[in-house]
Amino acid sequence: MKSGIGALLIALLFQGCLFQNDQKMQKMDKKENPAYSRTDTGKVALPDAEWKNILSPDVYHIARQKGTERPFTSKFEGFKDAGTYYCAVCGNALFRSDTKFESGCGWPSFYEPISKSSIIYVPDNSLGMSRTEVECGRCKSHLGHVFEDGPPPTGLRFCINGVVLDFEKAKEAEKKYEAGKNE
Repeated sequence: MKSGIGALLIALLFQGCLFQNDQKMQKMDKKENPAYSRTDTGKVALPDAEWKNILSPDVYHIARQKGTERPFTSKFEGFKDAGTYYCAVCGNALFRSDTKFESGCGWPSFYEPISKSSIIYVPDNSLGMSRTEVECGRCKSHLGHVFEDGPPPTGLRFCINGVVLDFEKAKEAEKKYEAGKNE
């Protein structure tokens, strides 16, 4: 009887811990991010501790710790809607959907950034390879890598972690643009 009650108490404690962790994760995902803006083009520089507090664990891991999501797991990998892709960390416009293509690599791929200043190119010689890392031009978050095996007209393949992307459908983006012009 005592061992049954002990096991029940342990199970209840474990379940309580899981519930608390789940609530903590939900709060983290819904936290306000003061750096996020789709209209502000100013550079964002926050201390790592602040990024860790603001971002969800998966976005933080990829964007700030240069992680990589598993291939073929991104909701944007086979996504075909028309619109604009933004940095999920700061809201910087990164790619237009008409530059997205199916590369078969397992990550969303684009052949051209939305502007020259939207992306920063950084040499990456980690893991015994020579590659070019791409970072967000506004907040310097890790996005992925660029390779020279893409389609015309650029011949580039921006292989991007979908976890660090936000998307806005074309009509929504156009409405916001028009509203901003009239203010």
